[in-house]
Amino acid sequence: MNSRKTTNILLLIIVIPIVFYILQVLSFIFIPLFFAMFISLLFLPLMRKLNKIKIPKFLSLLLIAIILLFIIKLSGDIIQLSSKEILNSNGDLLQKIEIKANKLFLPIEKFFNIERVEDSSLFLHYFQKMDITKNFAFTFDFIRNTTSMFLTTIFFVFLLLAESLNMQKIMNLTIIRQKFSSIKVFLRIEKDLLKFMRVKFIISLFTGLGFTMLCYVFGISFPLFWGLLAFIINFIQMVGSIISVVFLSAFAFIELNTTGTLVFFISSIILVQVIMGGILEPVFLGKSFSINVIAILLMIMFWGFIWGIPGMILSIPITVLIKIIAEQFISTKLISKLLSNN
Repeated sequence: MNSRKTTNILLLIIVIPIVFYILQVLSFIFIPLFFAMFISLLFLPLMRKLNKIKIPKFLSLLLIAIILLFIIKLSGDIIQLSSKEILNSNGDLLQKIEIKANKLFLPIEKFFNIERVEDSSLFLHYFQKMDITKNFAFTFDFIRNTTSMFLTTIFFVFLLLAESLNMQKIMNLTIIRQKFSSIKVFLRIEKDLLKFMRVKFIISLFTGLGFTMLCYVFGISFPLFWGLLAFIINFIQMVGSIISVVFLSAFAFIELNTTGTLVFFISSIILVQVIMGGILEPVFLGKSFSINVIAILLMIMFWGFIWGIPGMILSIPITVLIKIIAEQFISTKLISKLLSNN
């Protein structure tokens, strides 16, 4: 018995790294699949309602396609408006950045005895050797990979909604063998993750709106861009809120000359994040989503290492999924308890 147990542990130690290596290598399949799983959960209640009133499945899928096209069109319009804000900005902003950057870099240059021609442009001095062709190639690859991932995700969404790829049956065949139990667990996963995504979307939306309004009130340039950035990056639990505050605070430091106004603005955006992410989000999610802070940070770092930024966004839904499945087995309940905040 002891030798068998030792053999199983050794096999587990060997298999786990191989599984994660496969997840990393085949990220172009798994990332869209996981995104599609969570997106399809949003439309499953609608699909069931349409099915109850005897609407043919192809018409239901057509309706969802129209809804998705509307969301994509609306998102494109918002991105276009924020892009126009940046493109239509005058040269005053670049001059402000140059002045503030000079004030910051001059003491550093003196300390390290770095020589720079007097009155020469800081950016030209440090970035003139930058290879523009490499940056263009990186941008092109990023756009190509993002487009490919987006189209693959949409393809998986319709496969899941059309039940050509039935996750409940896959769960029944691989993880939970009893049919009744697998249905029960799948419905709980659907309910909990749906609740999580709805709350996260609403909180992120109001955070973005709060940032946009504060930028308008304090006269910060590109309010739509900062609101959109806050909305998107807020989907990365904990880390996203810190990044958006730091970035916007640094930009406000360039634009606002009065120290009191700058402090008040930074305090205001921190207050928005505290109210939305620190108070309202835990209240709406309830105790069922009380995941340990250390577990959240570890999962963000781990999935960020495996899949990059998409992995950081998916880390919490995946953690919730693991936590729910781990609760179903006596041998894995310890994992669920370690992830839980209770």
